[in-house]
Amino acid sequence: MSSTVVQLAILVAGTCFRGADFVVWTYVSDNYLQFLTANIILSYIISVYVYIYSFSVTPGNPDLREIGLGNTGSLIYDFWIGRELNPRITLPFFGEVDIKTWLEMRPGLTGWIILDLAFCAKQYRMYGYLSDSMIVTTAFQIYYVFESQLWETDLLTMMDVTTDGLGFMLTFGNIAWVPFLYSTQTRYLSIYPVQLGWARCATVAAVFAIGFYIFRSANNQKKLFRREPDHPSVKDMPFLQTKRGTRLLTGGWWGMSRHINYFGDWLQGWPFSLPTGIAGYQIVTAGSAVSGAITMVDGREVCQGAARGWGMVFTYFYLLYFAILLLHREGRDDAACLEKYGEDWAKYKSVVRWKILPGIY
Repeated sequence: MSSTVVQLAILVAGTCFRGADFVVWTYVSDNYLQFLTANIILSYIISVYVYIYSFSVTPGNPDLREIGLGNTGSLIYDFWIGRELNPRITLPFFGEVDIKTWLEMRPGLTGWIILDLAFCAKQYRMYGYLSDSMIVTTAFQIYYVFESQLWETDLLTMMDVTTDGLGFMLTFGNIAWVPFLYSTQTRYLSIYPVQLGWARCATVAAVFAIGFYIFRSANNQKKLFRREPDHPSVKDMPFLQTKRGTRLLTGGWWGMSRHINYFGDWLQGWPFSLPTGIAGYQIVTAGSAVSGAITMVDGREVCQGAARGWGMVFTYFYLLYFAILLLHREGRDDAACLEKYGEDWAKYKSVVRWKILPGIY
């Protein structure tokens, strides 16, 4: 969190002096495809490195290094999922760095913010203003990243860290998929600004607030139940005692579904896409007399025309992808818990019947 604040403070200072023409903003937006290509190449290089490096892990090693799921003997699967659970390197001055966490938190999440801000600057250069849709989308995405980095220790309970090794899946996902796919909406809005108005801005904000409340409240309740079971807010909640000695919460948020936090996380992603509206645009030459066209600073015009609706394939893809990811993760978690708890997990599922969304799934 602190390193991101320092980095963004430097970018803010540069923007104060140079405005939307600050060299970082122009360089990022002008070289978007080059950055994406470089990050894809880097994801292969890092994946090959950690795969080869993982073979230096030996049982009982003094560095406490662990092999994760990627130890099947299948080159393709092991390279994809990752052999070593949390590979680390030691760098001069910085010390020990957990590569997996760093990739997710720095080039992944912080890179996402920087791309968003670069597209904000691009919209300002092209139109001389920032649309309310761009402000809303960027603000919610920045808040999402800051909140994730503020609660960085929650990573220690996530499947990405506890179960999956560092392979191509997470490496590519963290440095190519997350920053470049998740900033698609601001990239779209930088070319075709959408004006929402106060009513629609308030609606988008309400959706985000509801999703965030469900996600954070559910996670905090589970964390409190584990760490302070005698806390007044959770001490009287029903639970299932397992033979392993642990307790599975069956009340509160976790009595509604086994992964109610997934629903909240998905819901708070809707405001990333909703401000793009019925997306799609085409750029036409100046003076084309197209109805509803928006004139750029350089005289060109942007309108929706026949492209209206087709852009939603891109600006709303995040929601489809994220839903599939959460459904798949729920299935993996269910299999892992069945192996871990055995018949106790079957009892738990008979009490908490719904997987993610109560009454629907």
